[in-house]
Amino acid sequence: MITFIISAIIVGAITGGLGRLLIPGRQDIGWVATILAGIVAALVGTGIAHLLKFADRTWIVLVVQLVLAVVCVGVVSGLQGKKAGRA
Repeated sequence: MITFIISAIIVGAITGGLGRLLIPGRQDIGWVATILAGIVAALVGTGIAHLLKFADRTWIVLVVQLVLAVVCVGVVSGLQGKKAGRA
């Protein structure tokens, strides 16, 4: 269980960071939000891979996780921007 948590944090940090780099412009979110978005993307991407029966194809799973990380970081960044605009 602890190995799963540690690997989720590591994969989340990597996919979140790469997802953040792929979005043009500046994202006003912190590193914790980036890692959390990456963890969500990695877990959902792995779930999709298992549902669609391509979990054994590592590169395809990583691409799906990365695309989801871009989406998650974009959503979190957009929510943070709206929150900062109201304050």
